Amino acid sequence: MLDEQTIRIVQATAPVLKEHSTTIGKRFYELLFAKAPQLNNLFNQTNQKRGLQQEALGYAVYAAGEHITNLEAIQPVIERISQKHRAIGITADQYPVVGETLLDAVKDVLKEQATEEIIGAWGRAYGAIADAFIELENKLYEETKRQPGGWEGFREFTIDRKTKESEEVTSFYLKPRDGQAIATYKAGQYLTVKLTIPGEQYTHLRHYSLSDAPGHDYYRISVKREDAHGETPEGLVSNYLHERIQQGDTVMVSAPAGDFVLAEDQSPVVLISGGIGITPLLSMLNTLAAEQPGREVAFVHATMNGGTHVFKEHVEQLAAAHPSIRSYVCYNAPTEEDKRQKSYDKEGVVDLPFLQAAAPGGEARYYLCGSLSFMEAVNRMLREGGVPADHIYYEAFSPVAILGEG
Repeated sequence: MLDEQTIRIVQATAPVLKEHSTTIGKRFYELLFAKAPQLNNLFNQTNQKRGLQQEALGYAVYAAGEHITNLEAIQPVIERISQKHRAIGITADQYPVVGETLLDAVKDVLKEQATEEIIGAWGRAYGAIADAFIELENKLYEETKRQPGGWEGFREFTIDRKTKESEEVTSFYLKPRDGQAIATYKAGQYLTVKLTIPGEQYTHLRHYSLSDAPGHDYYRISVKREDAHGETPEGLVSNYLHERIQQGDTVMVSAPAGDFVLAEDQSPVVLISGGIGITPLLSMLNTLAAEQPGREVAFVHATMNGGTHVFKEHVEQLAAAHPSIRSYVCYNAPTEEDKRQKSYDKEGVVDLPFLQAAAPGGEARYYLCGSLSFMEAVNRMLREGGVPADHIYYEAFSPVAILGEG
């Protein structure tokens, strides 16, 4: 239990940390990797280069400080981070060095503003926040290990099949090398793949959404090859998977994780995806078709054109077989062939009238996945259209993102 003075100092200084959050995040990782270089094995180095991890850390620190007396207010952040920590294998004994380094980063950035009183208060606050994470993560580790087919840490899986879905997207069907049972999962969750890439000093971890319904003897992930553009480097892991990993090869995988799952009710569902964001929503669609065939579903997908539209035929077949499923397609830049075949419903970008026309009646629940800018835009439209915030769910492929928080 934190004392009142600690709470007062933390809440008063949280806006200052927010103002300098990106700089603090950058300095933190510089110091952390200097102190404990082995932790490079746990972090996405591409996100480091793009600055996403640094921004995520700064936001999380500010949010935790602002809500230090009511961490329930940021429960979605805590749950999302804890799920990822469990998936990559963060342990309780790693928290002290993180806390020590965070305080060092704050002192380096804020200089004389970071008085002993302020650093002491944030140190105590970090201890309370770390305890909350550790408690939840220990629970997740136990649940994951004890479930039928579950396991702890990483397990060896064989690429049973590799299927090219488009020029950019390839599906990988994974089966356990030991031939034993695998844990089930909830539609919308993801796998974490660990790869050792020749020439790379550290191992690489990536989260990939499961793109099929549970209940099979395999896991399926569908990976987009991320090419370099502008100052953004190519996706090291996605390119390695596309070009080097073949049928029969093995990869290390941790058990399914994630908090982006279908609500347990019978309300109508609107699944809205942009680009490769289709993957977790396709898992949801397949699950709904198999387990709740009468539940109303609107499947809205936005992409550039028919050349980038993955799983198009599959979704069309489901919609044809289930009257309760309706599909809506938006192409940003349709080709002449797309126009000739009339293979989409809207040209341009997703807008509120398009979403309102797609939405089934009643108190629908909305599930979003795509780029952060896409989801920010869709979330804003839905809120303007009167959809309650607690009826909107989303999966962010970036380290941490809270829609509406900028």
